[in-house]
Amino acid sequence: MNTPTPVLRLENIVKTFPGVRALDGVSLSVLPGEVHALMGENGAGKSTLMKVLGGIHQPDEGQVIVNERPVVMNGPLEAKALGIVFIHQELSLAEELSVAENVYLGELPTKGFGRVDWHELYQKTDAILAKLKVGFDAKTLVKDLSIANQQMVEIARALTVEAKVVIFDEPTASLTDAEKRVLFDVISDLQANDVGVVYISHRMEEIFKITDRISVLRDGQYQGSVATKDTDEEGVTQMMIGRKLDLTRKESNHELGKIALEVRNLSSGKAFNDVSFQVRSGEVVGFYGLVGAGRTEIAETLFGLRNKSSGEILLNGEVIDVKSPRDAIEKGISLVPEDRKGQGLVLGMNCRDNMTLPQVDDITAGPFVAEGAEIAIFDQYRDSLDIRTPGWKQDVGNLSGGNQQKIVIAKWLSMKPNVLIVDEPTRGIDVGSKSEIHKLLRKLASKGLAVIVISSEMPEVMHVSDRIVAMYSGRVTRTFECGEVTEDNLVQAISGVSKLA
Repeated sequence: MNTPTPVLRLENIVKTFPGVRALDGVSLSVLPGEVHALMGENGAGKSTLMKVLGGIHQPDEGQVIVNERPVVMNGPLEAKALGIVFIHQELSLAEELSVAENVYLGELPTKGFGRVDWHELYQKTDAILAKLKVGFDAKTLVKDLSIANQQMVEIARALTVEAKVVIFDEPTASLTDAEKRVLFDVISDLQANDVGVVYISHRMEEIFKITDRISVLRDGQYQGSVATKDTDEEGVTQMMIGRKLDLTRKESNHELGKIALEVRNLSSGKAFNDVSFQVRSGEVVGFYGLVGAGRTEIAETLFGLRNKSSGEILLNGEVIDVKSPRDAIEKGISLVPEDRKGQGLVLGMNCRDNMTLPQVDDITAGPFVAEGAEIAIFDQYRDSLDIRTPGWKQDVGNLSGGNQQKIVIAKWLSMKPNVLIVDEPTRGIDVGSKSEIHKLLRKLASKGLAVIVISSEMPEVMHVSDRIVAMYSGRVTRTFECGEVTEDNLVQAISGVSKLA
């Protein structure tokens, strides 16, 4: 059987920035009808390679070859004209416009005198939305959609052209399980039409579910390609980071302290009801459940972002009233939010200013912020959390996802909390950095901090937690001790099968 001609080839791509060789002789190919995973740690060169493919960067050496023809692209529109379509992790939608206007932005159908043909626009868009099985129509304003549905609008854009290659960059980061299934159906349809798919993701379970081949970059260099069926997670991880990861569960090697946080029969409207749990000093308690189970809403209530409708919150045995984040911070509760870029960081500010933002009022010298105190805080947590940055002046937006997450954690640790809540601690972070974050959370607990971890990843919550609180439809269904939890009984508990324990 003859191997089909690649629809896309990259040959010996080199791209250098001042002081950095971002890509060093990278070559790979994508076959028609193939789902080809591109993997690597944050900073491995994946984004730079995609920007070369999209015409945003010009390679210093090497060639991009589409259908066996070398091409030079000077921007995304030229790439799209060649049939190369991107679906970005970071949304790039005009929120004040309708779904239809976003889907066909720059290519609106027109009729006489250059007027927009609204009937055709809405008809064509609704036909695409029907394929995606979404619950909104072409006339809906993008600003009225959830983040997950906005991601579906990005995907709809790709279906407006006769694509040869579609590149998905972390496409499921904001999608529910049902929406993921729709996305995977769309990818199957693209395959059936001989479209090549490049799939960039840190989620191993997705990689092994939908891809045919895996290519790996490390430090800007191509490490090789392998058929997905011929490898496993350990093999891919070794290609990515050059070493094995120890993912065995670490038992607590320290004694747990007194109950630091207790929640009794807490409710908040329709978000969650009658929730009770405890967290001891030195303990990591994981919260696991499907999207919409109420996990994040509990965190927001504990941090004062959401009002409770009933129940009590006790800190060190005393009932407290948390009506705002300021109340929570003053009482020693800190929250590392799910969306680190949108809620946890100011991307245009430097590392030091991000880290000290919540305590600016406490480190002033007269009318000015005490720069020496700020730098001392930065130095302390850069060293203790092993934050990799050239210095405090570096814009936090230029750091890898793992180091950005450490900056957010450092920001709240510098407030000396009694309770640290971390929502989706490793979302969008590569496997090596995940391991570092897991070790960091266990280390913080070993020093006496009470830690709550909310995660949508079963291996993560099982690996890092001393106890796991399972939730379904706004209620706690069961609390597991570390030694009794299995994948099967955890799945039952979050599916509403398990009875309340």
